[in-house]
Formats: sequence, structure tokens, C-alpha cells
Amino acid sequence: MLVFESYIQTLYMNKKDTKMLDIKPGMTVKVHQIIKETNAKGEEKQRTQIFEGMVLAKKHGHEIGSTITVRKVSGGIGVEKIFPLNSPNISKIEPIKQAQVRRAKLNYLKNYKKKLKETKLN
Repeated sequence: MLVFESYIQTLYMNKKDTKMLDIKPGMTVKVHQIIKETNAKGEEKQRTQIFEGMVLAKKHGHEIGSTITVRKVSGGIGVEKIFPLNSPNISKIEPIKQAQVRRAKLNYLKNYKKKLKETKLN
């Protein structure tokens, strides 16, 4: 048990600075996810897939198991993904813009028709 706790602490110290940005609900972000695929020959290839959408919720704060829920509309259908922030499969998260919101969980945006007031982030 002691070895596991020390492993968790070293993991936390290494990952603390990289992806624990100031990600807030209402931000439009690009999440770069590393996808590993195997072709017909059995060779493993690696590529980066970008998922761009609005952050609906951030859960578990600054813990190791913290996650964000990102939603986008693709072809008229809403798609939501939950990304663990400390996953080695996520190479980076780019914030693009910040919407003016007053809540921590933005589940009402699933059926919301109006545009939100947004400001660009550099």
C-alpha cells in the first residue's frame, strides 16, 4: 500500500504543472488526444485527434482523477466526451474563448438556443 501511495504522489507532482490549467465551465477548448491504431499488418500507429467544444463541467478539482466534460455539435447531433485531465493520452488542452456563465455545471446548454456572450483568450 505504501508503494502505491508513493507512486500516486510522484504522479501528482509530475502532472501538476502540465495540464492543470485554469479550465473553467463555459470555455471553448481544443483537446488534443493521442489515438493508437493497429492496421491490417499489425503495426501500431499513433495520431493526434482534436476535439473542440465547450466545457460543461469540471469535476474533482485539482485531484489526480479530475475530469472535464466537453460538448460539441457535429452534423446536428450533440457529442459529449469526458476527458481525464491526467491521462497520458491527452497531449494538450488549448483554451480558445471564455463564455460569460454564472454556473458551475452547464447542463442547461444542451437545449439552449441563444448565443452566449464570449471573449477571446489570446
